[in-house]
Amino acid sequence: MTKTIFEKIIDRELPSNIVYEDDKCIAIEDIAPKAPIHILIIPKKSIPKLSEAKKADEVLLGHLMMVVKKVAEQLGVQDAFNIVINNGEKAGQTVFHLHIHLLAGKNFTDLFPG
Repeated sequence: MTKTIFEKIIDRELPSNIVYEDDKCIAIEDIAPKAPIHILIIPKKSIPKLSEAKKADEVLLGHLMMVVKKVAEQLGVQDAFNIVINNGEKAGQTVFHLHIHLLAGKNFTDLFPG
């Protein structure tokens, strides 16, 4: 099976701007940012999309949320950021390897009121 772009980044076959890494995940700058700060948090385990996660992935999914918190603090945006997980092509997912978008540095209240 062909590797996704994220698997190639994790395996260091493609370059990226890494802002965080541990044994379970990697966080990189998005190459087509939608906000001044746009980071992708990507598990090293390949899960095609959130709806395909298994019970055994529960700890990993929680870890990813804690990494979002850690990266937001590292970047100084812990008080105002959004996270997005696209699930499926119709939801805008283009790389079928679960990843979390951390977006910050602009006002999102028009997009996500309340």
